[in-house]
Amino acid sequence: MNQGLPLPKYHQIYLLLCEQLQEGRFEAGLPGELALMQQFSVARVTVRRALAQMAQEGLIQREPGRGTRPITPAALGRASRLDNAGKSTSGKPARLTGLLENLVTMGLRTSVKVLTVQRLKAPPDVAQHLQLEPAEWVQKAQRVRSTREGPLSHITTWVPEDLAQYFGRRELAQKPILLLLEEAGVKVGRAEQTISARLADNTMAMHLDVHVGSALLAVRRLVFDAQDRPVQWLQGLYRPDRYEYQMQLSPVGGIDAQIWVSKELSANFH
Repeated sequence: MNQGLPLPKYHQIYLLLCEQLQEGRFEAGLPGELALMQQFSVARVTVRRALAQMAQEGLIQREPGRGTRPITPAALGRASRLDNAGKSTSGKPARLTGLLENLVTMGLRTSVKVLTVQRLKAPPDVAQHLQLEPAEWVQKAQRVRSTREGPLSHITTWVPEDLAQYFGRRELAQKPILLLLEEAGVKVGRAEQTISARLADNTMAMHLDVHVGSALLAVRRLVFDAQDRPVQWLQGLYRPDRYEYQMQLSPVGGIDAQIWVSKELSANFH
């Protein structure tokens, strides 16, 4: 666990398990107390307190001799609350002017390791984002991008099969995916993006070389083509010590009702 976080260990475990529950990892049931003790290197009382908080909120049900299982309706409700907590209140899509160029430049100035490339039927949430039928095929790719200082981000992308057929593992290791989409004939139009925070679980801690429980920037980005068709759904986790967003803001309205609007969004890494 991350000793530098101002959170008790049990609460760090609680947050991580809630995120994993949201991702659907526990359909067959949660790991037992002993497995969680070994995973997080904590005492049984710490694990029990985290599970007790989840049970109190109606996320899981604990039955002696039968293990711990998620309660689907409540879990979905909790997942929705976690999901909406990081969403922008404006609901406006991110501007691609400057952002697209910045993303491509970052791709060209960093190295990438392709972890997996799979062809599979779109899971329900991915199909919803890409406006596909659940039975349609997509390409799922997972990559770790690094700078000279070390790992920067873990990226998972989903692309409709009719576009992904033009590139695979070799191409994904050589070029940013937005360039590959353009080479496949896609004219990128706009993107909707959400930035929030996540805690690193043991898998992300290993990939990004951070402690379990470390804070990460969580980016979700849906890219559309010029005809407003979704062409890429991206979920990224970034190290905040190596990656940051900068926005230029301008005042709009009178002094008694002044608001700030963004003119440009850029991403910097170091």
